[in-house]
Amino acid sequence: MSRPDAADPGQRPVRVFVVDDHAVVRRGLRGYLEMVDDMEVIGEAAEGREALEGIGALVVAGRPPDVVLMDLLMPGMDGVTATAAITQRHPEMQVVAMTSFTQTDLVHGALQAGAAGYLLKDAEADEVAVAIRAARRGEVHLDAAIATQLTRSLVTPEPRTVDSLTDREREVLVLVAQGLSNQQIADSLVISERTARTHVSNILGKLGVASRTQAALLAIREGITPAPPAS
Repeated sequence: MSRPDAADPGQRPVRVFVVDDHAVVRRGLRGYLEMVDDMEVIGEAAEGREALEGIGALVVAGRPPDVVLMDLLMPGMDGVTATAAITQRHPEMQVVAMTSFTQTDLVHGALQAGAAGYLLKDAEADEVAVAIRAARRGEVHLDAAIATQLTRSLVTPEPRTVDSLTDREREVLVLVAQGLSNQQIADSLVISERTARTHVSNILGKLGVASRTQAALLAIREGITPAPPAS
């Protein structure tokens, strides 16, 4: 089993909220994450509507989750719908989608809804921690197999390319595709974090995509950055 990336010293634990309709899965995730020094599971739910209520209560109590681990296929309110509601109501929160399926429509739905990452349920436990830390930093974490599948199936009515981007925006897009946060992009290019954020916003607008993950996939499809290696 690979070792997860190191925790950031001095930061409080990442507050995690787990949503899955299988109690065994929730217990397993909680049990693992509670053994990780920089993780704290502060709530769980069995379906989307229950998750929204639980997260809302935590926000009122002043202890909002940083990252929500979201199953996609659930009775009641499904994970895609819940993800969209969470990202709309609480834009500061990050959602990492999890499912045992790799259907392209589910992946597209989760990413369109604002998910910051996507994991398969058979991922190694350490990879879950890596994805949570990446999401908290505002970075993209996408299962390599899913990234490959999406780049093969990414079809739009009007193909979008990177031709409309400036040279600087192309540089920023490459760094976005590498999973860097706005601050890391700023440090790499010796610009301010605000300028990096503006570049990212302009890139999303020009490419007609809703998230950093979709921009990264488009960069892979256009060949300006390689796809992540399969594990």
